[in-house]
Amino acid sequence: MKIAMANDHAGYALKEEIKGYLESQGHEVIDFGTHNEEACDLPDYIYPATMAVAEGKADRGIFVDGVGYGSAMIANKVYGIYAAVCQDPFCASLAREHSDTNVLCIGGKIIGSAIAMETVKTWMTTDPITDVEKYTRRVNKVKEISEKHLKKLSEI
Repeated sequence: MKIAMANDHAGYALKEEIKGYLESQGHEVIDFGTHNEEACDLPDYIYPATMAVAEGKADRGIFVDGVGYGSAMIANKVYGIYAAVCQDPFCASLAREHSDTNVLCIGGKIIGSAIAMETVKTWMTTDPITDVEKYTRRVNKVKEISEKHLKKLSEI
């Protein structure tokens, strides 16, 4: 699977650790940076990584910033992106099972490496629930909101 990764200075170290894990599992990582811990502007890295997922150049995205919310706010402004902030494996499981998220956002200042790695492992290996009507109905309602309020990439 191709995974777009991006981070700001606060998420750099954890992103590097997650990247190593993903590559060791046979995934191709497309790293949009930043590539150091110097202060930077989060949108400069998250937006291009988000576009890679939206355009199908990556299957999923994993973004790491200070708390995760900045990345999610940016990513969720793009059509076809369903980003969730997950700070533990339980939330990661639900984000995939119940919401079919395609972008995971993690706060490098919020959780430690061990929990972050378990969160990524869970999110990467959990499939959405597609055989229970209430979950598919809810996911479809979110997609309907996107259809109503966000422009498709082909319309930009």
